[in-house]
Amino acid sequence: MKHRFGFLAVLGIVLSLGIPLLLGGTEVLPALAGFPPWLMVAMLLMIFVGWNMNAGRLRLLAGGSGVHLSQGEALAIVMATEFAFSATPGGSGAPITYAGLLRPKAIPGPRAFAMYATDQLMDMIFFVVSMLLLFLYWMLAPSIWNPGWQLMVMGGMLLGGLVLIALSLRFYRRVMLALGHILRRFKVKASTRRRLARWAIEFRHSLQLIRSFSRPRLVGVLALCSIHWLLRYSILYLAILGLGGHISWSYAFIVQMLSLTAGHVTLLPGGSGGAEASSTLLLAPYLEPATAGAAIIIWRLVTFYWYLIAGAPVFAALAGRPLWQRLTGKKTTG
Repeated sequence: MKHRFGFLAVLGIVLSLGIPLLLGGTEVLPALAGFPPWLMVAMLLMIFVGWNMNAGRLRLLAGGSGVHLSQGEALAIVMATEFAFSATPGGSGAPITYAGLLRPKAIPGPRAFAMYATDQLMDMIFFVVSMLLLFLYWMLAPSIWNPGWQLMVMGGMLLGGLVLIALSLRFYRRVMLALGHILRRFKVKASTRRRLARWAIEFRHSLQLIRSFSRPRLVGVLALCSIHWLLRYSILYLAILGLGGHISWSYAFIVQMLSLTAGHVTLLPGGSGGAEASSTLLLAPYLEPATAGAAIIIWRLVTFYWYLIAGAPVFAALAGRPLWQRLTGKKTTG
């Protein structure tokens, strides 16, 4: 347990760099050297603007509960949470960090997790709407970039997730009874089951509070969510463009959605391995190997490594060593 996280991190870095280099061979490094520096700076600024959009989302959600956060405070929490998401297997550290950093702001754990869940739900709504719009676009303007099966897979997963969430909220009591039965089967202590049940009830009450937010507030959260994802999901397209390649923006959008989803299945930090392998398969038919390999490295540098580099000092300043040890499964010593 002590060394598992370190092993996963090293394995993730090896796969993240090794797969694109294996795809492009010796021509990848010259392609990277010829990438315009100004475009790299522009993409990093796009990520920073996206973080500010997410900070605005956090301020709106916190404000609905009567808690005021400055833009700087919200931005720091977002950057630390993004770091935790990228640094932990399957992004598991993100909600814990999010809730832990909001607790000193007088937002209790269940309410913070409800805010995080609402934030994720907004993301899912954006992607479902995006799938529908892209489907209509490809129906009206078919081209060589028409990824029919990819669209159906991604849309089915998103719709399935939304249906599962809706059913869980609709049949909340039955879900809780079923979970309680499972916990008893695994011989979880009665006191622990009661504590989890109280937490779940508080979580549901917090969700109901968020549902009472005004429509303009929720629309504002969704609008900021949309701007963030449109900026972030333009990175791969710009990377390919800067390398002299050509691909449809809509196809690059789908490639990133599928690749990051596949990456989470690997349970490696940042989805390493799965994201690179799936994006390689999706880009290889349309791009030169060196261009595809270099584009994947640049894309991951901006949307993965940059999150670690920029977020690490913010996480260290806000959360510190105890929370990091909690995320990585290490016990505090001394």
